[in-house]
Amino acid sequence: MNYKTTLSILVTLLSLFAYSQDWKVYPYTPSTTPASEIAFPVDEGRHTADPVEWWYTSGSFTGDTSGNVYSFMLTYFYYPQSGFDGFRILNVTDEATGEFFQDTQPVNYTLLSETNVNIQTESSFFLPVVESWKNKMNAGNPIAFEYELFASSSAITLDVELVTTKRPLIVGGDGFFDQGLDNYTYYYSQTGNALTGDFTLNGTTETVSGNAWIDRQYGDFNPFTGEDYEWFSIQLSNGTDLNFWNVFNAARQIPNNSNYVMLSAYVDENESTQYVTSDFEIERLEYFTTTDDAKSYSKKWRLTSASKNLDLVITANHTTTEVDISLIAFRFFEGSVSVSGTDNGVAVTGVGFAELLHDYFDPDVSMSSPSGGTYNPTSPITWTLNNPDEGRPVTYDLEYSIDNQATFTPIATGLTVTSYTWDGSGLTTGDDVWFKVKAYSVDNTLNSEVISTSASSATFSSQDLSKNLLRFYPNPVQDNMYITFSEVINSGTYDIINLNGKSIFSQDFASTKNLEINTSSFASGLYFLSVRSNNTQELIKFIKQ
Repeated sequence: MNYKTTLSILVTLLSLFAYSQDWKVYPYTPSTTPASEIAFPVDEGRHTADPVEWWYTSGSFTGDTSGNVYSFMLTYFYYPQSGFDGFRILNVTDEATGEFFQDTQPVNYTLLSETNVNIQTESSFFLPVVESWKNKMNAGNPIAFEYELFASSSAITLDVELVTTKRPLIVGGDGFFDQGLDNYTYYYSQTGNALTGDFTLNGTTETVSGNAWIDRQYGDFNPFTGEDYEWFSIQLSNGTDLNFWNVFNAARQIPNNSNYVMLSAYVDENESTQYVTSDFEIERLEYFTTTDDAKSYSKKWRLTSASKNLDLVITANHTTTEVDISLIAFRFFEGSVSVSGTDNGVAVTGVGFAELLHDYFDPDVSMSSPSGGTYNPTSPITWTLNNPDEGRPVTYDLEYSIDNQATFTPIATGLTVTSYTWDGSGLTTGDDVWFKVKAYSVDNTLNSEVISTSASSATFSSQDLSKNLLRFYPNPVQDNMYITFSEVINSGTYDIINLNGKSIFSQDFASTKNLEINTSSFASGLYFLSVRSNNTQELIKFIKQ
């Protein structure tokens, strides 16, 4: 390779690097359309006109000596409460064991710069060390997008530097938007930050290195008193980073507009490739309940977007990382996640964090009809879900009992609506019948059941009497199944027929109202019971368990 060729390649590489880092200077205002509401470094500082504000970072690092991997979250809130300026959250999780080191303390700020990020807490009984988050300095001037952080608790100390490696993501397009019912927020993310420094755990200090995400949000949207949400920061293996959430309204629904549904994406260093969309869905696949049974959260999700060709499965790495803020009697879940799926049809993996303020409850179901009185198959069986939640779709199983609730027989399973019209197979006019509804989430973690408060008397129209002279139960059957006739049958025959239409067992009977059939020798599967007499002829499908 000659000198001119080498020089040309070098110049090209330097030009590309300069282009990709053209934002890494103060002052910097992103070129967005519409014009950015965010500018650096001034919007890294405190905004006195806005009542709620927070500086947030999360990520992971590896110990150079131990090789242990830890995830972390550090947040400083400006949110005056009980004589304090706000509070600080410091959490670290051992990713191998799930051991969670949590420390949340009220704080007063001795420094809270309005021109750049320069936060300093005062030493107190609650926080007996001075903590800080500030720009690194050069000759008295802040170095653009480089920071020093120091935070400490009785178990952990984080003393690290962050250097932003990716162009800031201006959330919502220009960084200002309405959020929830009637709130506003300013918001940006720094999705890639190289982390280096020291980490101390239970008195042992080691050098660490890793990657972090920075979030800045300020306005009047208050996560602790307003509508709650599920929020995610995702860093994909192809270099794309995603910031997205669902906000739930007071009715626990997710309105389909950008106030409640938003995804902002960093794609690459070309500022024009960042995008914002509300065309996506988050499907909850699994839930979990805290060890004290106080709260339930989602723990596995599927993110899909048709317009952006995204299909990702996101899974919480641990269920141990619930944050408890005693200062304001508030609990929420925050923890690391793993990601797999496709972006634009190409397989990707990823890492990130989930912050879950929205929690879930077992379905609360009540029987609507019938409950007492009469049951006629011409009328549907109905029930009511009293606590709908768009994040917790509910599936139902319907069963009935004619032996005073000693046993229940399935009618239908996997229903997604709250009514079902049943033909009453197996019932006889005058039977006392109870109905049970089982309600459950997709993974059955959240579940409940309800039984009608009293029996209903089965009744059939006259044209149906001939086909309902017998009652058959249980179905499915394990060992014995029973046939009860509404009147004495002088003579008759029943056959067990397999799916090939072959009779595998046949028996005559006479002068009886009750038959008992032992099925213990039959293999599990689907069969038909054929009953013939001078009074009735029935073909009943049943399942042998």
